[in-house]
Amino acid sequence: MKTKFPQVLITALVASLISTLHAQDPSIDRLLSKLPPPEKIAKPPLHQAVQTDDPAAKDPLVRQVLQAALGRNLPLALNLSRKLAERYPRSAGAQILRGYFAIDVQQYAEATTALHSAIAIQPRLTLAHFGLALIEGKQNHFAAAMPHLRRVVEIDPKAAGAYYALSDCALRTGRKQESVEYAQKAAALAPQNVYMWIQLARAERSLGHTDATLNAIARGADVSPDSAPMLAAIGFSYINLDRIPQAIPPLRRAAQLLPQDYLVQSQLGFCLQATGQVDSGISYLRKGASLNPSYGTVWEHLGLAYQKKGNHREAITAFEKATQLMPNAPRPWQHLADEYRIAGRAADAARATTRAQQLGGSTVKVAKKKS
Repeated sequence: MKTKFPQVLITALVASLISTLHAQDPSIDRLLSKLPPPEKIAKPPLHQAVQTDDPAAKDPLVRQVLQAALGRNLPLALNLSRKLAERYPRSAGAQILRGYFAIDVQQYAEATTALHSAIAIQPRLTLAHFGLALIEGKQNHFAAAMPHLRRVVEIDPKAAGAYYALSDCALRTGRKQESVEYAQKAAALAPQNVYMWIQLARAERSLGHTDATLNAIARGADVSPDSAPMLAAIGFSYINLDRIPQAIPPLRRAAQLLPQDYLVQSQLGFCLQATGQVDSGISYLRKGASLNPSYGTVWEHLGLAYQKKGNHREAITAFEKATQLMPNAPRPWQHLADEYRIAGRAADAARATTRAQQLGGSTVKVAKKKS
């Protein structure tokens, strides 16, 4: 089953993507920072807490507790679950309900007591062990959460969500290789869950494994083919690895999904013009510039595209705009100087060259060659 990225995440992520050709790729950082907390993935539904053989299973209070929770009246849900636990002292399910609703209202001491009571009744109750991990996680005690999570996967070796949570905790406590191993296990158990692949990418990223990070994001994109953030992250990553032709397919798809996103349109245009598809590149670059005229990089790339076409007047206009928006970037000044020389504007060319040298010194020629 394909996993669809939440639209709110797509909107928030793409709105904040800022990427340039020779820079660290913040699109990945943004993508990885948008992962849901482990409890959103690993926490089983609470209606499963009270099993049919539980002493409290047929009590109307159970339904009242769950209805209160559904209505987000958590204090009421907690009070009702307390009554249920008092009425059935040997009900593990009642203690689970009490424990989880105590977590929701940050009554961690009561939650701990309730969950330990549940474990005393049913030692292999994964909901109780996960709840104890959740209590520690809520308080940023990530190392303390890990033994409880290990107990969950010991009881249920196929608990992908618990491996996901273990990877998250390991990463937060500096155990990077361990985080990768847990994430690999989570992805193997739940390969159709896009978040497992993003967590694996996050863990690989922490170790500086560029290709492994990209591969994990690509697997996530396979699972969620209509996820614009995933596609954009892949495309921008290829750009930053100087693998421009490989960036085009994911960015083209992202551009279709996000026709009003200036960054996706602009970077696709850059890739197209850089690979010789100049006319198509100009079309996307102009669209990117129209969507966000203050994005300086798109004007530089548009100037380069016009330069390739021999449209020097348009190139000068684009490079001038780039220097206005990025006055401290040496490359646009050097490109502008080159175009001024072609146009016979020697004095303007000299001024632009001096400015480029002041900003970049000997690095200007290298940057020019890369561009």
